[in-house]
Amino acid sequence: MSMITRVFVAVVAGIALVLPLAAMAAPDEAQRAIIQKAQEAKQKLAGAEAASGADRQKMMQEHMKMMQDMMTQMQKAKPGAGMSPEQMRDWIDEHLKLMNEMMGQMMAEHHMMMQGMSMPGMGKK
Repeated sequence: MSMITRVFVAVVAGIALVLPLAAMAAPDEAQRAIIQKAQEAKQKLAGAEAASGADRQKMMQEHMKMMQDMMTQMQKAKPGAGMSPEQMRDWIDEHLKLMNEMMGQMMAEHHMMMQGMSMPGMGKK
């Protein structure tokens, strides 16, 4: 067997071993859809931060609706049947990452809303 053939066989064998492991740790289809929506919501929130007045309010309302929709999807999400303990752990880890992303966006939205409000007793003296 030539050196090139040996290297090729080693690379193919390595890929064959890594692909199943990579697929195991990947988000499932429902999680991928939520990740996409979270990215879209993040863009909407960034647009709201750059906007002002009625445009900002409209974008924030749209972001809030997106967050509600994602929360509903997250509550319905369940790990697939027949997962190994490691696959279940990976699914839960991905779910927690999505929850953290959503919480971060909701906190940013909350801060933006609070900036726009004047709170009695909290004004400058």
